[in-house]
Amino acid sequence: MPFPLLFRPQLPAYTCRSCLVRLVKASKRTIFSTSKGKKSKSALPSTPARTRFAPSPTGYLHLGSLRTALFNYLLAKRTGGQFLLRIEDTDQKRTIPDAESRLFRDLRWAGLQWDEGPEVGGPYGPYKQSERSEIYRQHAHRLLENGHAYRCFCSAERLNALAEQRHKLGIATDYDRTCANVPKEESDDRAAKGESHVIRLRVPDQYPIYEDLIYGAFRPLKRRGHVTESAFEDPILLKSDGLPTYHLANVVDDHHMKITHVIRGSEWMPSTPKHIAMYNAFGWTPPQFAHVGLLVDEQGNKLSKRNFDTDISAFREMEIFPETLTNFAALLGWSHQKKSDVMDLKALVDKFTLKFTKGNTTVTFGKLHFLQRKHAALRVEAGGKGLQEMVQHVARVLTDPDSPYQDWQQVIGSAFPEKYISRVIQADAENYTNANEFLYRNSFLFTSLRHPSSFTGAEGIPQDAKMLAEVKNWTREDLMEKVHEIIDNRPEGRQGAKPVYQYLRMALSGQKEGMRLYDIMLMLGRKESLARLGVEGV
Repeated sequence: MPFPLLFRPQLPAYTCRSCLVRLVKASKRTIFSTSKGKKSKSALPSTPARTRFAPSPTGYLHLGSLRTALFNYLLAKRTGGQFLLRIEDTDQKRTIPDAESRLFRDLRWAGLQWDEGPEVGGPYGPYKQSERSEIYRQHAHRLLENGHAYRCFCSAERLNALAEQRHKLGIATDYDRTCANVPKEESDDRAAKGESHVIRLRVPDQYPIYEDLIYGAFRPLKRRGHVTESAFEDPILLKSDGLPTYHLANVVDDHHMKITHVIRGSEWMPSTPKHIAMYNAFGWTPPQFAHVGLLVDEQGNKLSKRNFDTDISAFREMEIFPETLTNFAALLGWSHQKKSDVMDLKALVDKFTLKFTKGNTTVTFGKLHFLQRKHAALRVEAGGKGLQEMVQHVARVLTDPDSPYQDWQQVIGSAFPEKYISRVIQADAENYTNANEFLYRNSFLFTSLRHPSSFTGAEGIPQDAKMLAEVKNWTREDLMEKVHEIIDNRPEGRQGAKPVYQYLRMALSGQKEGMRLYDIMLMLGRKESLARLGVEGV
């Protein structure tokens, strides 16, 4: 039975379509050169790091955004710092009503509790951008006053025509700074009279070099101009409705919330020089940046809702443990020195460094299933709440009115299956993925099993197997002793052991592979085991 992945539609968590187009264009326009001979700075900071996760409630938490949150959480906790949650909710038109509440729920389920942010508070709030509009306006006007920004009164029609003209010429569709030369008095007067405008950042002729913690020093190269046309990126900071763009709000918030490190996806690398320029315009020291590669499928395509980038609630519905998912997400683009890949959140914190792999990361879900089984075994070993949760999941599926295991009470001998289920899980924990899969794998332990007369096994073995009825004390040691006696009494002796074991397994479980043979016998008990071997009335 396949281990299913559940999908549900979701909207992008970070940017609208137009912003994504801008990012793609920016990545084509901006050419980066990496300094040679320098190793990436993977060492941990010597002082506590303040990191943040800043999602937009325009979509649900998915695998890629969980990984971003996780890396920032691990860095903060590894260095004794703070992990902040900030909601970037200025795009009210695309906000999904329940996205914020589900975000809180999913982060907490994954164990990523924030130290500062919504529902927690903190000294640098509010932590929702929709409640910080006045802060952004003040800072946009601060850049106006120091000459690093200017008002742009151009209409949408003019900007569209300009973009079309530049597109035909095959050059960047950036702004031409028509409004950059409007005198300050005129600009102030037109704004005071209510004329619609935006505020743009006046970018430098050459973006500054910045040090990426993964890729090293990046030197943005000078862009090629055009003989008759001039173009300037000059991103919008404050829109005509007075609300900030991502660029302004992001920089202002990170500075005032004293963020020291930003770990984010490499799709934001084209924006980083703009952000560095803005920090410089304000006279601020920027945080350190680490850009991790995108998550891609085996064909190299960016993950989407069509190819496994499903939101976290789907993993929860699959009954993936939170420790499994955080373990899986951490290994996507991060390397470690530990011998085993199996780590819970505490172990991830203890082992975390800034040693990330360069480039994109291919996601294959065989690793997720492997980790799920390993964490299931750890839950059983630890006992307590984790094991009990597994038992409850299996019990719910087993006792459902539509369950295919309708005679389970006859096999178990009780109307309360929890204790029996717990024993089954403990015996086969290394193969636990979810309740439905586990029940299917071990269905023979939850439903009557009687074989037709055609099921005979090798010559003489069915009759010899009935000698197990001589075992009165149904323990592992006594069962092993009797099975060895049966094998020794066979004409082939120990050379014929394999057919005996094969017959016993098939007679007791109806399966060629699965749980260990003696565990099956102990689980079924003496009466049921002998009945399946054709010994009645014992």
